[in-house]
Amino acid sequence: MLSELVLRTRSYRRFKQTEVPSKEMLTELVNIARVSASATNSQPLKYIISSDLRTNAMIFEQLGWAGYLHEWKGPAEGERPAAYIIILDDTRIRPDARYDAGIALQNIRLAAMEKGIGSCVIGSVNREVLREELDVPPELEIMLVLAMGIPAEEIVLEETGEEHDIRYWRDENGCHHVPKRELEEVLFKVY
Repeated sequence: MLSELVLRTRSYRRFKQTEVPSKEMLTELVNIARVSASATNSQPLKYIISSDLRTNAMIFEQLGWAGYLHEWKGPAEGERPAAYIIILDDTRIRPDARYDAGIALQNIRLAAMEKGIGSCVIGSVNREVLREELDVPPELEIMLVLAMGIPAEEIVLEETGEEHDIRYWRDENGCHHVPKRELEEVLFKVY
């Protein structure tokens, strides 16, 4: 059921690094994004796929992980992403593809989770180094990086509580807790 799939599609930040999704599966996920809705059907998005150990290590070094977990520098060796999909905007087609990127990313993430592949959308990216290392031409804007792999952590959704604190946190067992606003708080009006 779709609602169950949405509940399982969380921002995983620790993975089984040695269990690498195949290039065929990653290509299939990009194909799902390719046929997603696109503003004015302009289809400006391009993608880079990596499941290569050396390339993955370079990409990993260009990413910022978990802004609320200040002391955590990202997943340790062995728990790093096994694959990446980098989303690019071909600015010659359309200079602002953020809506397309959101639609494509969610479709990729849902399809990946259906196959047991977790993911985390990362916007904190050293784009200059990534552009140079991956030889990305200037007309292709690096928008987001999707880190992927078999999840190696538990994520628990919970209510924000009276303080409405939305900051995620980890308990002493490494379980990742993600507060979500209550339905009554986000449902503005019902007619």
